[in-house]
Amino acid sequence: VQLAESGGVSVLFGGSLILSCVADAFTYSNYCLAWFRQTVALLMEGVASISTRFGTLYDDSVKGRFTISRDDAQKTVYLQMNGLKPEDSGTYYCAADSLPHTCRSLYNHFEDWGKGILVTVSS
Repeated sequence: VQLAESGGVSVLFGGSLILSCVADAFTYSNYCLAWFRQTVALLMEGVASISTRFGTLYDDSVKGRFTISRDDAQKTVYLQMNGLKPEDSGTYYCAADSLPHTCRSLYNHFEDWGKGILVTVSS
């Protein structure tokens, strides 16, 4: 599956952004989709995931501020980010896996990844 992210940019503390990721999968509606980020310290963190079977899952650091959603007709997954903080800065990656059970944890292995997009939040 090819994944392509868009929407990254620089914003000020407290600002909002929406990231998009388009896929070319045939059976997209069955896929587990997620957003990860690699911080400036080069740590890879699971941010949020979504699947038809298991719903949404968020890392504690973004709960209440970020919202993951999907449009299966457009084969697109979104990440709405509000109340952005400098520690949210990093390279954000879209990920997909054909097994719905992958969405049970943000620590599971995902088989397909986008190239990443940079988000910078300035204080």
